[in-house]
This record gives sequence, C-alpha cells and structure tokens, in this order.
Amino acid sequence: MHLQSIGAAETVTGSGHYLRLGGMELLIDCGLFQGNDELEARNRAAFPFDPARLDAVLLTHAHLDHVGRLPLLYKRGFRGPIYCTRPTAALAETVLLDSARLQTESHSRELRWARRSGHEAEVLEPLYEEEDVHNTLALLRPQLAFGETLQVGKLKVRAERAGHILGSAFLVLDAPEGRVVFSGDLGNRESGLQQDFTLPPDADAVLIETTYGDRTHRPLAQTVQEFAQVLSKSVRLGGKILIPSFAIERTQVILYTLKHLMDSGQVPRIPIFLDSPMAARATNEYFEYGDELRPEVRDLLRGGEDPFRPSTLHVVTTAQESQRLNRYDGAAIILAGNGMMTGGRIQHHLKHQLWKPTTSLVVVSYQSPSSLGGRIVEGAKEVRIMGEEIAVRAQVHTIGGFSAHADQDDLLAWVEATGKAHIWLVHGEVKVMETFLGVLEGQGRVADIMPKEGSVDLQTTHFPGGRPPGLAQDEDRGQRAEAGE
Repeated sequence: MHLQSIGAAETVTGSGHYLRLGGMELLIDCGLFQGNDELEARNRAAFPFDPARLDAVLLTHAHLDHVGRLPLLYKRGFRGPIYCTRPTAALAETVLLDSARLQTESHSRELRWARRSGHEAEVLEPLYEEEDVHNTLALLRPQLAFGETLQVGKLKVRAERAGHILGSAFLVLDAPEGRVVFSGDLGNRESGLQQDFTLPPDADAVLIETTYGDRTHRPLAQTVQEFAQVLSKSVRLGGKILIPSFAIERTQVILYTLKHLMDSGQVPRIPIFLDSPMAARATNEYFEYGDELRPEVRDLLRGGEDPFRPSTLHVVTTAQESQRLNRYDGAAIILAGNGMMTGGRIQHHLKHQLWKPTTSLVVVSYQSPSSLGGRIVEGAKEVRIMGEEIAVRAQVHTIGGFSAHADQDDLLAWVEATGKAHIWLVHGEVKVMETFLGVLEGQGRVADIMPKEGSVDLQTTHFPGGRPPGLAQDEDRGQRAEAGE
C-alpha cells in the first residue's frame, strides 16, 4: 500500500496521490497548483511515474486544484479511464475548458508584451489547450455513485458523500493488502446547500484534508445575519457592492442567500449582476443534480422554483456587457470571479471601483496574504491591478463562515469513524497540519504529515512525532485556498 504525493503534501493545493495497491498503479486526483510563483512552477514538473503505465485515475471532485492537471497527464501519455461521479464529470468539463481558455489568453497577452522588448522566447507555452481538454474529457467514466461499489481491476472502489461541492465524494478502496480511504475535500456541516458528509468505515489507512484543521467556523445563521447587515449598510452608500466569488459552490451559496435575504425584506432589492460565465454554467448543473442538495433546496427545485435566482438578477455573458457595468449609476451588487481576486473579471471591477469611497468590497472567501485580496484585506492603501496603481478607498468587509470546507470539529467527527486507521494529513498549511496532528495524537491516534517527496507505506511508515524529515515551516503559510471554487 505505497503512496507518493504529487501535490497537496505540505501545502493546500495541487491535490494528487500516486498509489500502488492491488497490483495496480492509480492516481487519486490530479489538480493544479495555485498560489505564488513557486507553487505554480510545480505544475510543469515531471510526474514521478510514467503516465502511460497508470491503470486508472479516480477523482474526488471537480475543483481545479483536484482536476486541473488532467489534460497535462493526457499530453504526457495517459490513456486510461478516469472514474468519477456524474456531477463531477459535468463540472470538470466547465472547469477544464475555462482553465485552457484562460491559459491561452494569458499566453497571447504575455507574448504580445514580450515581443515589444524582444523577449518572446522567454514566454512559456500554456500547460495545455482546448484540444487537450476534449481528449481528456473523452476518458471520463462517470460510473461512481454514492454508496455503490465499482470493480476496478483487483480493487473495489466505493464513493461516499463528502458534502463539499456538487458531486464531491470520498473514496473507499478495498484490496487484498487492506482498505484505504481518501477524504478528498470534506464539506462544512453548516453548508447552506450540501447535505452533510457520510461517515467512513473502519480502515487500515486514511488520507484526510486539513484545510481548516486548526479552527472552527462561525455558525451559518450568524454569518448570514452579518452578511445582511453589511449589505444593508453598503446599499446606503449608493455605490457598487463587489463580491469576489469562486464559480463553483461559493457563487451558488451567495445567490441562494441573496434571494432569501431580499425575499424576506432583510436586504433592499437592488440589481445583482452575475459577471462570471463559468459560474452561470456551473449553476445549471445544480438543477440537473438537485437531488443531491439539502431537502429545503431540493424541494424548491422540484417545485419549479429557482433558488439561485433573486428577482433582480442579471447574468452578464460578454466582456462588453461586463465593461458597461462601469457606467451603471446607483447601488448594485456585482458578483464576479475569482474568489481571491488573483484574476478574472473581478479585477476589472476593482480597477474601476476600488478607489471610490462609495464602493463596498465584501469578501466571502479566504484570502492568502500574498494574493491581491489578501493585501486589500490586510489594509493596503494602494494595490497594483492590471498594471496600474489603484488607491484603496472602498469599504472593505470580510465575512467568514461561508466556507465549503470542513472545520476541525467536522474533520474529527469524520476521522473518528475510521477506527484505528493510520492517518495521513494532506491539503493543509504546515502549521495547520501540525496543530491538527497534535489534536489527533492527544486522542491516541497514529498520524503523520504526508511528505511532499518520496514514497510511504500507508500502513507501516511512521515519522518521529508525525513530522517527515525536512518538513517545511513557512513555504505555504498563508496559501490556504479553496482553489477554483
């Protein structure tokens, strides 16, 4: 039962786990690294295995940091099946095509700038293009279903509800050598949309994400109340209300909450502009797979009501329409990607609105300190956006509690069900994992932080104090991200 991380070890992003089990070579997720330049450079590194030899890929869910390198895997020789749930297959198409488009556009822009100084040879090619995505999508096998077992070679694979985003699953793998469980990303049990995760069975080994392993979230009711107060205050200023948001799950939660608040009279009915074609496409999948959502949301969908469409909602599709919002007078909410403000249409709106005292910036996602959003939240008086220095005069509000990730209490409740399994910590900042490691050890559990280099035996390898040799202390501190959300 040997495993080597290709991402999300000693960091939050780029999830991927190369597993040799049952005489097979498998990859669990194949995500894109997102964050600072050092992290993103790892996307171009060679895989520590021959992609052509892989028997299969198993996906937990469709966020970019879990599926974003799949087309690169195809380019380097992989031609096997990619197993996932049906909603994950649908969302992966949206996510990967958008990723290819953004890479192509970024490459063209950088090439244009480089030619002016004669440095075009230094511009890196995109990791992959749209054709690579279509070839990858042809390998998807949406044959995983919650609670059902699929035979993959000598392995039995069972998907169970993870409660993180639409289609998200944790995976239970049974082989002659034993049972291993991969958590993927687990959901917040106070989610406004997703049903709670189910509990895993006893296992020999378990990989668990630790994104928020050092804290507990605020109750959802308090978060919604704070959100309503901030919006009401912002409306009185009469300017734009900018809400940066990830396209999958976070946008749908915010739309659902806005509809509730406006219908109940807690927030004035003002225009809402959804300026994210990707988010609009992703929202359509919530109708297709609405039975997966909480009963109160599912019942609205079954009754023919759109729970994600406030009465004042306008969906912005073209870049020209997005630019025209700069000339819109009066209070309005603009919901745009991406969540950490590192790219996407939100940057265009920040450039034109952040310097105005009547503007409100409502932050509903975690911001890494190194990101544009992180610098604004930390109180920067001026930030560089699209090559221009912009004064920060807007009212900045941070709303915690909308997270789609499990907190420490959620993680402990989930992992407790695995019996005496050897616990491996992934998908977290080093300091956060060390905190969670201490909690687990206090409960008498055998736990280790997964090393970012080298292979481990999931049952027998154990490091002193649970810390692998050379464990980084500061490499990814502040890089916690709900990447692609």
